[in-house]
Amino acid sequence: MRSDLEHIFRSAYPRVVGVAARVLGSRDEAEDVAQEAFLAFGRSSVPAGEAVGWLCVAAAHTALNHLRSGRRRASREEAATDGGHSTAPDVADAVVTLDERRRVRAALSRLPRRQAIALVLRHSGLSYAEVAAALELSPGSVGTTVRRAESALRKELGHASPE
Repeated sequence: MRSDLEHIFRSAYPRVVGVAARVLGSRDEAEDVAQEAFLAFGRSSVPAGEAVGWLCVAAAHTALNHLRSGRRRASREEAATDGGHSTAPDVADAVVTLDERRRVRAALSRLPRRQAIALVLRHSGLSYAEVAAALELSPGSVGTTVRRAESALRKELGHASPE
């Protein structure tokens, strides 16, 4: 294992979990994904200066793989619905919100991987420079990539039929 792993873990963990949580909608699953990303990073030779971007991309990839595989989707939705019934004052609002999140996540999983990751990273708070470094893009092309991803997501949401 790397000698710098503990320091990088302490500084990057919240951000890595945040990226995964944006994709999955579950903090518990996001923490599992973050663990996978940090384990892979611990075995890697990625320079410490590139750690955060690398870890965020790894978390986004892994989270998208979880979404696309459909593993645990039913239990996630059931848990979210059960939680919505006990905490939401209006059950209909909770169901609509859950359905919208499910639709967005499903549409996100259908986007080209690079666009989906750029969108998730940018909306997780990474700067254009950080997204560019993580995806090996020029900083000037990040905005275009994110805009195309947002447009593709809107198109996917327009074509997605409620189930």
